[in-house]
Amino acid sequence: MNMIVPLSELRPGESGVVINLQGGPNFRSKLYPMGLAPGVIIRVLDRFQFGPVIIEAGGTRLAVGKNMAAKIMVRKL
Repeated sequence: MNMIVPLSELRPGESGVVINLQGGPNFRSKLYPMGLAPGVIIRVLDRFQFGPVIIEAGGTRLAVGKNMAAKIMVRKL
């Protein structure tokens, strides 16, 4: 079953495809240059309770804040 969930809900080792960025133009303008856009496959490397979500997208490691991760919708793979 392909569930669509916020990136913040994926656990380390899980992957997903970015479906939607639920933020305004400023939010998108921060994420697109980092390679986070609809259709991109991401994998969660680490997730901290009170800190960022560490992901890999296109061979690049990124740290995404918890609030931002909650606005990035992904389809679990």
